[in-house]
Order: sequence, then C-alpha cells, then structure tokens
Amino acid sequence: MGIDYGREISFGVFPSPLAEPEAMKRVWGVIDAAERGGLDLVGIQDHPYQRRQLDTWSLMAAALARTEQIRVFPDVANLPLRPPAVMAKAAASLDLISEGRFELGLGAGGFWEAIEAMGGPRRTPREAADALLEAIEVIRLMWSERRSVRFQGEHYQLSGVKPGPMPVHDIGIWLGVLGPRLLKAVGRVADGWVPSYAFAGPEKLPEMHRRIDEGAAEAGRDPATIRRVYNLWGTIGDTQGSSDNPLDGPVDKWVEQITEFAVEYGMDTFVMGPAGESAQQVEIFAAEVVPAVREAVRNARA
Repeated sequence: MGIDYGREISFGVFPSPLAEPEAMKRVWGVIDAAERGGLDLVGIQDHPYQRRQLDTWSLMAAALARTEQIRVFPDVANLPLRPPAVMAKAAASLDLISEGRFELGLGAGGFWEAIEAMGGPRRTPREAADALLEAIEVIRLMWSERRSVRFQGEHYQLSGVKPGPMPVHDIGIWLGVLGPRLLKAVGRVADGWVPSYAFAGPEKLPEMHRRIDEGAAEAGRDPATIRRVYNLWGTIGDTQGSSDNPLDGPVDKWVEQITEFAVEYGMDTFVMGPAGESAQQVEIFAAEVVPAVREAVRNARA
C-alpha cells in the first residue's frame, strides 16, 4: 500500500550558485524560467567554504529582488557557520523584503574539515544533532513577539536579547536530515523535511516517513501538516541509453516517476536540479512535466 498524505503538490528548481560570470548568467536563466513558468520554489545549496560558489544568502536576496511570485529557501542552510540568532534575523528580513516569500531549510552540517578550516566548530553526529535542535528553539524565539528572550543550551545561548523583526508569514523550518533521531525531530518540531533522491531513494522513504510520523504522533501533530520536499537531478529528454541516472528520460518518464513519488512514496514538493543549469530544461519541466503531474496526481487520488 502506498503512502500519500494528500497534500497539494509543489514544484521548484535548484540552481547551482557558481560565481563565474557565465555560470551566473545560467543561474539567472534558471530562476527567470522558474518564475515565468509559475513554479513555486527556488532552493539554493549553502556551502560557504566552496570557493567557486556565491554566498547563498546574498544570492537569495538578489533572487527575491529579481522575482515577484516564486518563494526562495536555502536547501539547506549551513548551521555550523551561521549562528542561528543572526540567521533568524536574516530570514525574517528576507521575508519582510519579499512580502512573505522566504522559507528556511536548515541542516546540521557536514564536511567538517572544511567547516573547521573556515572557523566553524567540528561536531560529532550527536553534537550536530543537538545543536540543530537548539537552533530551532533559538530561531523561533528570535521570531517571537516577546520583549526579550533567553536560552541556555550546550551550543547556543541568548541572554536577554530583544527579538525582531517579525517575519511577514509563518516561515517554515524544513530540515535536511536523514538519521533516525532527527527524522523523529522533524515530526515533533519542524514544518518540513528536505531529502535528496541521491541520499534517500524511494526504497528508503517508507521507513523515513514512519519515523517522522512517529515523532508527529508523540507531539500530537498531524503528519500531513509536514511538507516533504524531494531534490531531484536529471535530464528531461532522450539520453539515448547513455545515462545511469534513473530519472533521466523523456517527459512521460518524469511525469510517471514524480507522480509515483507523490501518491506512492509520500513526497509533495519536487525541486529539480536542471541538467547543465539549462533554462530550457526548466521551461520543459514547467510547461510539460508539472501540469501533467498535477493532473495524474488528481486522477490517482480521485
């Protein structure tokens, strides 16, 4: 029996934030095509130690200034190099500037040598998980209407800081996590989950959903309130059998795969990393794949 939480499905793009001038033109082409095509989201990876990449938060601000409808989120923010209280203020500021078009994807960290080389902490898996859970509390305190807030954690502290500004809307906190403990935490305290196909293939999703749903049940929450975002990479079109990526192929194959991810594997938001940073791939995705998936999902649910 399949897994389907019945949520409205959404679609987005995942441009690579490369800093070379020609690469930046492709980034803007992808974002512009997503906006024109009526897609819902732009997700941008956050690896501050990558010397060939733009700063993600600067790029997100520029993307929001360039667009009018699409929402933007870090996919996912690098917590060890970004203090959560400051990140909360940056997120609220972007939400205000864009009139409510910012969401917050958040990760516990990885690539610890690179993080440490940039002045960040090297954390064990348990420490990284603990810090992530503390950060969620800190961020929500910084978005509160309290006159001042305090927090005493192992990794983060607030000592009477005055929170603000307030976001325009209830910013979603979506966690990019894979381990059992943090999956349960998604269900307890987060608004969404952001795995990638490469690390959480369809065969792994049922057990991961089960842990999220357990956490939701423990917190008295409806599992269907939790957004489930799937990062996908591939080529739409004839790859002439040369590809080992199971997602590569014609429009019909993409429609079939994404529909299956929605009505059999519980995912509801699909963020595409277009092959070659191609705006044309985004145009095909928006014009041909997305409407066909919406119709197929409606039919399957009916």
